[in-house]
Amino acid sequence: MLKSALAGLSRVANTLAIASNALGTLVVLALVVVLNVDVIARGVFSAPLKGTYEIVQFSVVLIVFLQLADVVRVDRLTRSDGFLNLLHHKRPRMTANLRRIINAISAIFMGLIAYITFPEFLHMWDTNDYFGVPGLFTLPWWPVKLVITTGTALSCLIFVLKVITAQDRPKLVRTPEHDEPPL
Repeated sequence: MLKSALAGLSRVANTLAIASNALGTLVVLALVVVLNVDVIARGVFSAPLKGTYEIVQFSVVLIVFLQLADVVRVDRLTRSDGFLNLLHHKRPRMTANLRRIINAISAIFMGLIAYITFPEFLHMWDTNDYFGVPGLFTLPWWPVKLVITTGTALSCLIFVLKVITAQDRPKLVRTPEHDEPPL
């Protein structure tokens, strides 16, 4: 019963992570369009697109936190696994336990970030604070805080699921001779 509940929760979390990653990819594409329009407007019309700087700032944060949970899901979060990869050959059980500890610590940090940013999101939602240059171009802060909160909360959940289910598979280092085609 518990195993099937965890499997269901894992499927939901993975689906949300994939959807969030796809949305982050759409933000990347939108950012490419905005930057190209700005370059063309500057070059052809000598009139830059207003708010490009603010849009880039806004978009970079959105992209990072929209794609964070999927990066955690597929074990591509930047960290040094060299020691664990070497240790895996001699002590696989110890390596698995170390990975679980690392994932538990990561879950704690992601949870803390979500916990801290959620009240900030609520405050920004209530006050409708914005950033940018008033009268020229402004954007509200609350979407950024919402994406940070949900991205880190979902990442925390995925890390917790990895700890509980021992999902994290060891990443073995490939050597160049493995990548060479046979003669």
